[in-house]
Amino acid sequence: MRAVIVDCAIYRNGRRTPGPEDFSRALQEARATGDAFLWIGLHEPTPAEFDRVTEEFGLHPLAVEDALKAHQRPKLEVYDDSLFVVLKPIAYDDSVDRVTSGELMVFIGDSFVVTVRHGIGAPLGAVRKRLEDDPDVLSHGPTAVLYAVSDAVVDHYIEVADELHLDLEELEARVFEPGGGDTRHMAARIYGFKRQVLEFRRATVPLAAVMTRLSGAGVPFVHARAQPFFRDVSDHLTRANESVEGLDRLVSDILSAHLAQTGVRQNDDMRKISAWAAMAAVPTMIAGIYGMNFDLMPELTWVWGYPGVLVLMTGLVYGLYRQFKRRGWL
Repeated sequence: MRAVIVDCAIYRNGRRTPGPEDFSRALQEARATGDAFLWIGLHEPTPAEFDRVTEEFGLHPLAVEDALKAHQRPKLEVYDDSLFVVLKPIAYDDSVDRVTSGELMVFIGDSFVVTVRHGIGAPLGAVRKRLEDDPDVLSHGPTAVLYAVSDAVVDHYIEVADELHLDLEELEARVFEPGGGDTRHMAARIYGFKRQVLEFRRATVPLAAVMTRLSGAGVPFVHARAQPFFRDVSDHLTRANESVEGLDRLVSDILSAHLAQTGVRQNDDMRKISAWAAMAAVPTMIAGIYGMNFDLMPELTWVWGYPGVLVLMTGLVYGLYRQFKRRGWL
C-alpha cells in the first residue's frame, strides 16, 4: 500500500499533526477526537491495493468501481457514508498542440478525505501545501479540501484556455498569411486543434452541474459556510467554459476560411491551367492541320508560307494571352 499512498496525514483545527503511519489507526484517532480529519492521497491504485481503503472508509462499491476504472465524466454522487466527486485536470503541451486529461476522484465523509489520482499530474501537492499554510481554511475540514482541489483544477482550466487562445491566434495568422501557409498540412492541423478543444470541453462542461450543486444547499458532508466559495469556483468555471466555447467557434471559422481559401486557390489554378491549355491548343491545331498529308493545302507553294504560319500562330497565342491576362486568369 505504501507504493500508492502519496501522502497521509491527520489535520486537527487546521494544522497537520503527528499520527500513526497505518491509515486505519489514523482514521480511528481522527474520529475519536471529533475535531480532526484524515486526508489520504492515492495514485493509480490497483483493485487489490484499494480493497483495504474501501473497507476501512466504508466507500460505496459503485464509487470504488468508478475510481478504479478512471474513465468517468466529471460528476457528483451522494452515498450514505460518503460524497464522491470526479474532476478532470487538464494539461496542454503547446509544442505539439496536444491537450491531455487525467482524472481526480475525491471521497469525503465522516472525518476523512480520500483523493485518487489517475493520469497526468494534478496540483494536489501544491494544494495540500497551500492549505497547510492557511489553517483557518483547513479548519473547516474535508469540505475545505474539496473546495481547494476544485478551485485549483478550475483555475488551471483558465490558464490552459489562455494558452490555447495564443496558439490559435498564431494558427489563424498562418492561415491568412499570403499563400495560406502549408496547404497540405494546414487542414489536418486545424482539425487536430479542434479535437483538442473537444477534449477540453469534455472536462469543463459537465463540471458546471457539479459546481452548481455544491454551491447550493442540502449536499451532505459539505459545510454550509462553503457555499459562497463553491459559487466562486462556479463563476471561474463559467469563464473557462465561455473561453472553450469561443475557441470552438473560432477554430470552426478558421477551418471554414481555410477550406474557402483552398477552393479559391484551386479555382485560380484551374483557370490558369485552362488558359495555358487554350493557348497551347491554337498552334497545336494549326500544326496538326498542316501535318496532314494532302497536296492541295493553302500556302504550301508560297515562299513566305512557313514564316506566315508561324507569325499567325504567335499572334493568336499573344492575343489569347492578353485576353486571359486582362480577365485575371493569368
